[in-house]
Formats: sequence, structure tokens, C-alpha cells
Amino acid sequence: MAQAAARMPADITADELFDYARLAETPLRSDPYAHVLVAAFVKGPAQTALIRDYPKITGPGNVEPGDVPQGPAFDTLIAELESDRFRDAIGEKLGIDLSRTEPTIGLRSYAEATDGRIHHDHRSKLITLLLYFNESWDSPGGKLRICRNEHDIEDFTTEVEPLSGTLIAFHNTPTSWHGHKQ
Repeated sequence: MAQAAARMPADITADELFDYARLAETPLRSDPYAHVLVAAFVKGPAQTALIRDYPKITGPGNVEPGDVPQGPAFDTLIAELESDRFRDAIGEKLGIDLSRTEPTIGLRSYAEATDGRIHHDHRSKLITLLLYFNESWDSPGGKLRICRNEHDIEDFTTEVEPLSGTLIAFHNTPTSWHGHKQ
């Protein structure tokens, strides 16, 4: 991200990005495991700037921040996602000490045809956190589901409408099953 410093400053500041009060006020869900779903976690004006500055990822799969050109508002987002304030807010909500952790951030724009199978994430990942930037969502597939088991995508407790500004986060364990219809 060394190139980011040479660009024009973002038209949003870190304080304008996230609604930390909304995160704090949103109840932690426990069925079937601890997770939090926060609609409009990204504040409205910031959503517009972030959608504009989202990296132009042309194919499926994850990329790291800075691997594909991104705009200055997105640089602000990445810095805030890596901040102590964000880490502490998520850790407090999930009841996990994240003080000695480093985030791994992956960006994507498109799912692969094989994506969506029910799974839990690799054991090296302490929490899973998704933040969405879709302006609209018309597909019945692609909506993340918090599943009760590893076998039935229809046996879920929470379904996430992947609209801009929405955050879903959960502690990654061997039974934190999640997936989506393809």
C-alpha cells in the first residue's frame, strides 16, 4: 500500500466509516454459535465513497489490499480495519481477546461456481468477519447462512443479505458452519 500515500487524501475519515455504537448495541446471537450481524455498520456517506473506491477485481478469488489499485477512501477503510479501535470493538463484542492478533484481509468481487459449500474456516483464523459493498442483491444465492450443521444449507439460523454496509462476524471454531446457496 505504499502507493496509497502518494494519492489524493480520502474524502472520508476513520471517524466517518463505522457506526461503533450500532455494533455495541446489537445483541450477540448464540444460536447455533456466537455471531453478530450489523446492518448499516458502514455509515451511509462512507458507503458511497467506498463503493466508488473499491478495487476493480476482475475475477473470482481473493486478493490482498494493494494488490489491485484501490481509491483513497478504501485506503482509509483498510487502515481502520487494521486499527486497535476496530480490533478491540470486535473482540469485545465476541468476547475474545484479539490484542495480540494481526488481521488478514482478503477482498473479492466475484464468487466461483464451487463457492458456498457449508464449511468452517481454517483453524489459523480466530474470527471470520465479512463486510459487504453490494449496492443491490437480486440473486437467491450468495446470501451467507449461519448453519446448524455441516450437511444442510436449509438448516440455518441467520441469513445475511449481502448489502453495502452490512457486517457479520463470528468466532471461528470447528463447528462454526456457514455457507450459501450457489
